[in-house]
Amino acid sequence: MISYNNEAKTFRLDTPSSTYCIAITEKGYIAHSYYGSKIGDDDVTYHARPEEYYKGQDPAIFREKLTLMDFLPMELPTSGIGDFRETALAVTDADGHNGIELKYKSHKIIKGAQKLSGLPAVFGDEKDCSVLEITLEDSILNAEVTLIYTVFEKIDAIVRSLRIKNNGKKHFYITKALSAAFDMDEENFDMITLHGSWARERHIERHPVHRGRQGVVSIRGESSHQEHPFMAILDHNADENNGRVYGFSFIYSGNFIAGVQKNQFDTVRCLIGINPENFCWKLEQNQTFDTPQAVLVYSDKGLNGMSHAFHDLFREHLIRSPYKNSMRPILINNWEATYFDFNEEKLLQIAKEASKDGIEMLVMDDGWFGHRSFDDSSLGDWIVNENKIRGGLKKLVDEVNKLGMKFGIWFEPEMVCPDSDLYRAHPDWAIQIPGREPGMSRQQYVLDITRKEVRDYIYESVSKILKSANIEYVKWDMNRQLCDIGSVSLPADRMGEFFHRYVLAVYEMQERLITDFPNLLLENCSGGGARFDPGMFFYSPQIWCSDDTDAIERLSIQEGTSLVYPLSTMGAHVSVCPNHACGRVTPFKTRGYVALSGTFGYELDITKLPPEERSMIPGQIALYKKFSPLIRNGDYWRIASYSQNNEYDCWMSVSKDKTEALVTFVQVLNHPNLKSRMIKIPGLDVSKKYRISYPDEKDGTDSAFELSGLTLQNAGIPVKRDWGDFQAKLIYIQAI
Repeated sequence: MISYNNEAKTFRLDTPSSTYCIAITEKGYIAHSYYGSKIGDDDVTYHARPEEYYKGQDPAIFREKLTLMDFLPMELPTSGIGDFRETALAVTDADGHNGIELKYKSHKIIKGAQKLSGLPAVFGDEKDCSVLEITLEDSILNAEVTLIYTVFEKIDAIVRSLRIKNNGKKHFYITKALSAAFDMDEENFDMITLHGSWARERHIERHPVHRGRQGVVSIRGESSHQEHPFMAILDHNADENNGRVYGFSFIYSGNFIAGVQKNQFDTVRCLIGINPENFCWKLEQNQTFDTPQAVLVYSDKGLNGMSHAFHDLFREHLIRSPYKNSMRPILINNWEATYFDFNEEKLLQIAKEASKDGIEMLVMDDGWFGHRSFDDSSLGDWIVNENKIRGGLKKLVDEVNKLGMKFGIWFEPEMVCPDSDLYRAHPDWAIQIPGREPGMSRQQYVLDITRKEVRDYIYESVSKILKSANIEYVKWDMNRQLCDIGSVSLPADRMGEFFHRYVLAVYEMQERLITDFPNLLLENCSGGGARFDPGMFFYSPQIWCSDDTDAIERLSIQEGTSLVYPLSTMGAHVSVCPNHACGRVTPFKTRGYVALSGTFGYELDITKLPPEERSMIPGQIALYKKFSPLIRNGDYWRIASYSQNNEYDCWMSVSKDKTEALVTFVQVLNHPNLKSRMIKIPGLDVSKKYRISYPDEKDGTDSAFELSGLTLQNAGIPVKRDWGDFQAKLIYIQAI
């Protein structure tokens, strides 16, 4: 709900459990007044109007503009006018002057979400959400900036973005354009961010907020393995189920910045948006620039409460795929099974054996095109290698379909190898600085998809393959970062637009793909999880979570991912041991349970699987089909964290009506002479009685017992220690 008080000159944005307040000061600035737990219909603008509320006490304190700018809690802090804290918007005019000063001009309230040009955006009709647009202007620059807020009726989320318009006759340059910022008092906050590297993405890091600037950034051209476009600010004593949490997520797939600054007055400024490094956008007369959307979530019920809001928003108002509310096909991917060493005969052997056990799709990964037998050639040449796929792609797909299985395929459309027909014909299509040797990574260059002719070539190549056979799934990969930034299509004063234009080009190609192939299941990937971000979910309902399929490594990866994203978005597969990324050996059952909390599939050569392990596949598939709706649509609760206790991990999915729950428990390390662990179960109806059973154990029904939701929440249930490390169990809880 959005309201405006004309007398007080204040805006109020209410979600089910939070309130966000904005004030127009007497000098016309837009100030942040309050964000937190829901408050009464009172005027709290004393938080935001120091020049008014302190004037009577000390007439001199806000006499000078510079003093006010250094103190005022700005809703959109801008550079060059005396606010020396981190700013969200910076502009350089045609004469080289830096500075933009925005004053209130007008506002309007709209029912239903609004689209952004060329960018992913949350959606919702007039019953779901409302939009507040506050238009500000700089009369010297003739610049108009609109602050856009989307407020959801049933979700504790507020989505923010900016629209910048040049109404003047001269161009100017946007050198910084973040999507959201606000100030609040520092109250012994901690900060959580997600860090990692290849094969160990999105590990949780928590530390106290200190003076100065802190946060995360990416300048790699993508959201990256190393950092993530998310942060949370929370009470120092907040935990999974208690305390205040402010969560920030960015619906964007390129360079970003997310951070806080604690200043001299013990206030913190929170910001998130496009990274200003290497960013400069030239805005001509009558042109506009839209920033990507940032998502703000407030929870007074700890980190689980924050996650529930993010999950609901992304599931219901960002993911558009027809697969979002349906069970995903159980696939088997041949990458870890064969790497580049395969032909159509080997693929059909895998498919035939997989179909016997109930696996529903074969995915042919890297190595099927050009003359590619290693990672040193052929990217860009999207033509079937008939020395490998004898008889052609359609024949292979038809044979797989005859087995009752779907067929999927891997592409890396944004890349080119020097050893390729494409590069030999168009070396200038690779991103490069003229005269400088471009950096190589994974023996490939990045194509300059900011150029329309390059985009069209890539898309037509991919489209031609998809039209040639009954292909129902695409894995879109991207295995290196961007450097040596240069494009023959951009003049010198627009080269700072390259990174953003690259992301827009990715979005354009994927939008075109899912429009032309509306029933396609698209799974994004970037060396695993380097582009696992909200922007990509606008185009694909799932992303390959990590190239590390080890069940124990996945505990920390999937825990960090779950802070922001629902389980239905996480590509998770069962693979063989020793694991290809770390060499660890874990029970096949444990590998299955961990992958069950994701899209679920297999990454192995089923023809070589030991009989004992293979015999477990039908049971794992039965579990997935039984619990997929619960895992896909339910509320996710983190119960215990191996990354914190160094012993065991535990999480749970609870149906929205609280009638059933599935608990997954993983005993990572066992110890002698210790009693059973007591696991407390949150999120149930405390007034209901529940039956507790073990769905994947022979004595699961015989050992069932009953407890109330209140007892499960406060007293918990015992989980006995199993012999050995890396043991796991499922616990099913169903209302009576």
